[in-house]
Amino acid sequence: MAYPFGYTRGWTRADYDRLIAEGAFDHGEPVELLGGELIAREPQGSYHVTTIALAAHALERAFGPGWTVRQQAPIALDDESEPEPDLAVVRGEPIDFLDGHPARPALVVEVAETSLKLDRDFKGAFYARAGLPEYWIINVRARSLEVHRAPGSDPTRSIGWRYREIVVLGPADQVTPLALGAHSIAVADLLPPPRP
Repeated sequence: MAYPFGYTRGWTRADYDRLIAEGAFDHGEPVELLGGELIAREPQGSYHVTTIALAAHALERAFGPGWTVRQQAPIALDDESEPEPDLAVVRGEPIDFLDGHPARPALVVEVAETSLKLDRDFKGAFYARAGLPEYWIINVRARSLEVHRAPGSDPTRSIGWRYREIVVLGPADQVTPLALGAHSIAVADLLPPPRP
């Protein structure tokens, strides 16, 4: 059906899952659902892909057994959002999510090369709205890690939510995920080497 100019349709997770099941998207098509809108994901260059792999390896070592580090896999954020963060750390084993995507990751990580504003202002707002306790952005160009914590409402933002505590860490720093308590990760282990 053709819609009048300017009309947009709000999609639910159920709608989105049905579109996927019916083959509406090509395999690997870079689309995710955020706030009822279908959003194109950032194209992946070699630094982006390498950073995801390095960070996944560091998180798997740090979290250990009983945790799964999902790479670019959906999370059931709310009724109108099913993002596919670059990394999500969830309690359990992969088989635990055979019948549905996890909804409450302990940590979500996005890798930003060209998507920094989108990851900070847009995706961060949806993660905060869902009450995710911790959200990290790996800034590839600046070789830094942004640690976002303390989600809360903020009527001055377009989505109405944000993280109230943001700390930027460099390669020489350590970071301790909230879900781990005392175990630290070297930020350098999450980052690619400097570009030549």
